[in-house]
Amino acid sequence: MKKIIYSILTFFVIIISSCDLTEEPQASVSASAIFGSESGLKAYTYSFYNMLPDGSSAYQQDAMADYGAVNSINSFIRKGAYSAETSSGWTWTDLRNINYFIVNCTNENVSESVRNNYIGIAKFFRAWFYYNMVVRFGDVPWIDEPLSVDDEALYGARDSRTVIVNNIIEDLDYAHNNITETVGDGTLISKWTATALKSRICLFEGTFEKYHTELSLTDSANTYLKLAADAAEAMMDSSGYALYTDDGTSSSFRTLFISDSPVTTESILSVAFSSTASIFSSANWWWTSSTYGPRWSMTRKFVNTFLNTDGTPFTDNADYSTMAFYDECQNRDARLAQTIRTPGYERDDSYAAPNFASYTYTGYQPIKYCLDATSYDDGAYNTNSIPLIRYAEVLLNYAEAKAELGTMTDADWAETIGALRARAGITSGLTAKPTEVDSYLQTNYFPGITDPIILEVRRERSVELALEGFRFTDLKRWKVGELMAEQWDGMYVPALDTAMDLDNDGTYDVLFYNGTEPSSIPSGCTAINVDGTSTITLSDGDHGNILNFVSTDDRYWYPDGRQYYYPIPSTAITKNPNLVQNSGW
Repeated sequence: MKKIIYSILTFFVIIISSCDLTEEPQASVSASAIFGSESGLKAYTYSFYNMLPDGSSAYQQDAMADYGAVNSINSFIRKGAYSAETSSGWTWTDLRNINYFIVNCTNENVSESVRNNYIGIAKFFRAWFYYNMVVRFGDVPWIDEPLSVDDEALYGARDSRTVIVNNIIEDLDYAHNNITETVGDGTLISKWTATALKSRICLFEGTFEKYHTELSLTDSANTYLKLAADAAEAMMDSSGYALYTDDGTSSSFRTLFISDSPVTTESILSVAFSSTASIFSSANWWWTSSTYGPRWSMTRKFVNTFLNTDGTPFTDNADYSTMAFYDECQNRDARLAQTIRTPGYERDDSYAAPNFASYTYTGYQPIKYCLDATSYDDGAYNTNSIPLIRYAEVLLNYAEAKAELGTMTDADWAETIGALRARAGITSGLTAKPTEVDSYLQTNYFPGITDPIILEVRRERSVELALEGFRFTDLKRWKVGELMAEQWDGMYVPALDTAMDLDNDGTYDVLFYNGTEPSSIPSGCTAINVDGTSTITLSDGDHGNILNFVSTDDRYWYPDGRQYYYPIPSTAITKNPNLVQNSGW
């Protein structure tokens, strides 16, 4: 049974009772039984998959993002609410488990090639572990062996991010060269999973070093960008993966996120679920409930970045800022209608407009991970798989690395951004890289970027990978964290006390009023008070864009940039005084 990522149940259990680096793993069977057979090695490596996002987290990785309005602010972006005393994540249990396996995988009863295959899988997960640590903390100690209680390395200083990333690359190269699996069922690590992750990590490090000039690492930025491009190009030339297009422009993109089985044409690594094994996720519940999830609603500023189908910016329309919801959803990038509820969306064979009664604050309600039957909404019932790494990201990694290096050609553009836009039904601008800056995108998101190619690649990445867990990390590596504190806005409301038919189906969906509720409200129409005491207001009082009730003041990005890293927990520094706290914390 290969659908193992959602649950690891093997014939032995590795138990590590502490987050301390010195704890010895305790196995319910002998080490010789584990390391002396291929079945034992395979069973052990299954434990590593528990490091991946699971059924309660894989669909909510963008829970904290600039383009998502929510009902509760993460303490990390609230002024004075987060500190070293409350920090977390300085946890090394998984690394101890991996290193123990690598060091002990020496039994010659198993052939060298088989051992190297499973060591490759272990090194993939060590790279996964350390990448997440670098993203969270920056410099961290590099440890590649299971430490004993008296090992001096326990009290060492942090190694530089360069040391960590170079070791990550070495691990991933080993994984690619030694893992025997080439194309699996979308849930198991293969050699190409390692190469795809390499493209992600090298792009992260190259751009982080380029834009975070305070690190004085700009000289090595291009080295990592070249490695990112090379890894992605290897995938493009030899992996056999491709963009999934079998369901046409209107459905192919969303199929990737609502299909029970991973769409292995494009999905390189996924979290899978099974009704047969009674293993489910609660994706629908989180994305439709007024209480279980945060009522995550996309902002209009971000929705405005989805192109028109003719390839022109939506914001080139003279009246874009006052367009009614129905009108703004017409003739747009097909991913818009596969990411949020737009006119024509149905649930249980009935039109389903954005639900202001119990969910959305902005009018832009996500559907990317939601199954359309409402029977999935009130518990953990979802069986749709959730991609963690897919080929579209590889194309975007290649495009961005080439753009940042200044070496993108028209052929590169057509093979990456052009191909993604073609799947989304965009009809022009597919074969030649752009030459003009989109002023809306530049002004509202990336004022420091003047290269139209970089701007458009960032637009494409943002749209294609929305809700997939990349956004906060992307903002950090691009050094635009201040976007996290900007006002959340929603759809345009032309007037108070006027019922609105959002999807033009002949039924009124929502009415906004100020103070006194109108005496006559159409049946089924939700009435929203915008007098300042409810959850939302309007930007211009009696009309304008919806503004989320959480004011800009509630979210804060420190000018000193401390939030580009999390603080090391104070308890860790107490145990090891050689650790130096991240600046500002």
